[in-house]
Amino acid sequence: MGTVLRRGVTLVSRPGLWKVPAVPTTESSAPDTAVPSGAGWRRDFQRRWAAFAASEFGSAFGYSALPIVAVLVLGASDFQVSLLTVLAGLVSAAAALPLGPWIERHRKLPVMVGTDLLRFAAVGSVPVAAYFGVLTYWQLCLVATVQMAARLAFDSAGVAQLRTMVPAAHRADANGRFETTVWTANAVGPAAGGVLISWLGATVTMVLDSVSFLVSALTLRGLRTREPAPFTDGPRHHWLKDITAGWRFIFAHRGLAALFWNSLVFGGCIMAVVPLLAVFVLRDLGFAAWQYGLISGVSSVAGIVGSLLVKPLRSRLGERRTLLLAGVGRNLWLGLLPLAPASTLGLILVMASEFLLVLFAGMFSPSFATYRMNVTDDAHMSRVVMAWSVSNKIVQPVFIAAAGALAAMTSARTALAVLAVVLLGGIALLPWRTGIRR
Repeated sequence: MGTVLRRGVTLVSRPGLWKVPAVPTTESSAPDTAVPSGAGWRRDFQRRWAAFAASEFGSAFGYSALPIVAVLVLGASDFQVSLLTVLAGLVSAAAALPLGPWIERHRKLPVMVGTDLLRFAAVGSVPVAAYFGVLTYWQLCLVATVQMAARLAFDSAGVAQLRTMVPAAHRADANGRFETTVWTANAVGPAAGGVLISWLGATVTMVLDSVSFLVSALTLRGLRTREPAPFTDGPRHHWLKDITAGWRFIFAHRGLAALFWNSLVFGGCIMAVVPLLAVFVLRDLGFAAWQYGLISGVSSVAGIVGSLLVKPLRSRLGERRTLLLAGVGRNLWLGLLPLAPASTLGLILVMASEFLLVLFAGMFSPSFATYRMNVTDDAHMSRVVMAWSVSNKIVQPVFIAAAGALAAMTSARTALAVLAVVLLGGIALLPWRTGIRR
């Protein structure tokens, strides 16, 4: 069960004000400030893709590296490992939120390079400190927070930069490639990282993860497509309006608002499923660890297949139907999990649930990313992405804690059944009554 989501109208600017205009009933694409032409953007996209692949594969190799280091190197307790994750999510969201307006007013590429270098230094500090025997739990908390805040800032700048670099007609293909890369990295990285940890120690994958950010930064430095001038609203700023502009923009747009609530429900339910699935499969159903690993592998393959289906589906069905089909599909299949018995049939049901859910999620993510990119103008792209990401970072721990408490009071099977019902309800939050431009 892996990654969830990423990347929404025109905005007028006047000195000293952020103003969200009335949204028309037909949702047209936001105008492009710069429309790349010729082969230059294609060369730059290849470099951008290569940088993305480097950091994604590095992060996949280092998947769960910090909790592993906490347990194997520092002997951290269960509570400390959980606290590490919760602190990183909440504190990084609070730290990154004010960066949205600042990123909006600056060139995006330097922000991306800077956050890559910051992650290179932060992640790389862990194996260095461990080598010299000075690594502490609180350093891990700081590194986790800095790494996640930098990721939020990078994504906020990166989506805006990609929007100005890739012509609108090619954005769906670009987002599809990124999605395929994510799922390919998820299929290969964690297993390979686990082997490396067993051979060379708990911090080795963090070295690879750190170097991948350096490779990404150096690759991004080679981009040649000129960014349009960043948006500016004059010397006067109102901090509250600046910070909340992303949410106000989302809620002023019917299609984005519907997808925003849908994404919160989906992301919260899926993140809550992750720890429950391990308990349910390994303890309640009694499956072996290799069978649990097989389920994860099948999920990653499903994500790759789903991302590859987006282009032919868009050609045949159009953007609206593809988005709705994938949105419904990814919410349907979680209900198979609580039906699974402790037998071969149960393993098949679990694998089918994971495969179908991730298949449609792999179809949905690039379709949604393209839609949000097309209906958001340059003056709000970074803050819309930041608002979206921060909202998920806040909501997901609530879902995880609530599902965990329910499982403790009843059972993992019951908690999974409740999450499946909530996820089905999320289908009603899709933009059924709004037109989506093809």
